[in-house]
Amino acid sequence: MGSLSAHCPTGIGALVPGESRVLPPKFEVLRVSNRSKGEYLRKNPCQGYPSISSSKLGVDECKLSLMFRVPDPISCYPNSRISVIKSNYPQNVDLPRYYSKKGKKPFPVPIVELRRAARERQKSSKGQTRRPMPPPRNGLLVRSLIPVAYEVLNARVTLINNLKKLMKVVPVHACKCCNEIHVGPDGHPFKSCRGARAEVRKGLHEWTKAIFEDVLVPIDAYHLFDRLGKRLTHEERLSIPRIPAVVELCIQAGVDIPDFPTKRRRKPVIRAGRSEIIDANEDDLPNSETDTFKKPIITEIPDLDIVPPSNPKQTALLSEETLEAWEKMREGAGKLMKKYAVRVCGYCPEIHVGPSGHKAQNCGAYKHQQRNGQHGWQAAVLDDLIPPRYVWHVPDVAGPPLKRELRLFYGQAPAVVEICVQGGAVVPDQYEPTMRLDVEIPSDVREAEMVI
Repeated sequence: MGSLSAHCPTGIGALVPGESRVLPPKFEVLRVSNRSKGEYLRKNPCQGYPSISSSKLGVDECKLSLMFRVPDPISCYPNSRISVIKSNYPQNVDLPRYYSKKGKKPFPVPIVELRRAARERQKSSKGQTRRPMPPPRNGLLVRSLIPVAYEVLNARVTLINNLKKLMKVVPVHACKCCNEIHVGPDGHPFKSCRGARAEVRKGLHEWTKAIFEDVLVPIDAYHLFDRLGKRLTHEERLSIPRIPAVVELCIQAGVDIPDFPTKRRRKPVIRAGRSEIIDANEDDLPNSETDTFKKPIITEIPDLDIVPPSNPKQTALLSEETLEAWEKMREGAGKLMKKYAVRVCGYCPEIHVGPSGHKAQNCGAYKHQQRNGQHGWQAAVLDDLIPPRYVWHVPDVAGPPLKRELRLFYGQAPAVVEICVQGGAVVPDQYEPTMRLDVEIPSDVREAEMVI
């Protein structure tokens, strides 16, 4: 068969995070042959681009192979204007997967990979001297993370104070029957309620004014005086105070709060066994040492002293500050969690900050009778420590309300981000994919049905 030339239309492929995509030149069919699948075209005029064979697709009946070459956009078209599209985030992303409460959440890292990594560490450590344990496993603090802990704690207090002010000017609604919330002038019309008597209301929500705890979900944990001490037993669960998990993580990372004392060591501990430790003698050390990492801690404003912003300009500035505090708290907490262990129950949202989970039998999740109320501890992720609480994004607050028939065209965002955006803040790049800002919303249902 003779040679044949054709052209394919130009187009832009799907964007991949961190990848640059160039408008491709026209593909040229070099050869159409009926040879066997194993033969490939060796001729390649533009160096650096391999030939692409469609014979790998498995066309065995006629053994037809199409050979294409992709010209080099620089060498073959030196004078052409090529537009480059760069994107660090994809255009549209679905929300994090929802896991049913009738089962255990998957591990962040699969067990098979954890065992494989443990075997590799065991093989690599054979014949080598045992290295001393690094902090914080040896009882000492990671000194480079002490300023981060203070920043996270202050960012959390700033976030709480600013959110209470914004919620006085930005309306936030909560359902009376379920835990869903909505940010906007009116509640959304979607039939997604799963609370009590939802079948009577046909899934419609009963909206009321939301409180602060609906937006920033309180996640508490037991405060440990010694994070390397013995595990908390079931009988001790009522005598140990519970504080916010983020605050407990900052205390273990180096923040000193007089109301919640904790044990600080200045020498590495001595391990007498797998679960037994002995404190080193610190009598030869000075009684006090100046710590340059300590910073003043911001205090929370009482609810009666909260003053909302008086004009839209102040609301926009307050929204930007709130969004910055939200990002700083999440980013700093993620850094602390890489060094200081945080555990979460695979069945319920119970959080424990420490090397191993507590023994309190207070889990009431699915099939807790078979576990005698004990928690199924596993490594926690950032969303377990700071739940984002996704809500529907309102494209235009002053425009028409959300329509039930156009639900597929609306995006979602964390409740804190949506409050700040409606207050006048700029949308961060990392939240644009889930908010679907590049999707044009149809004006009516008829126009939506015409969308492919």
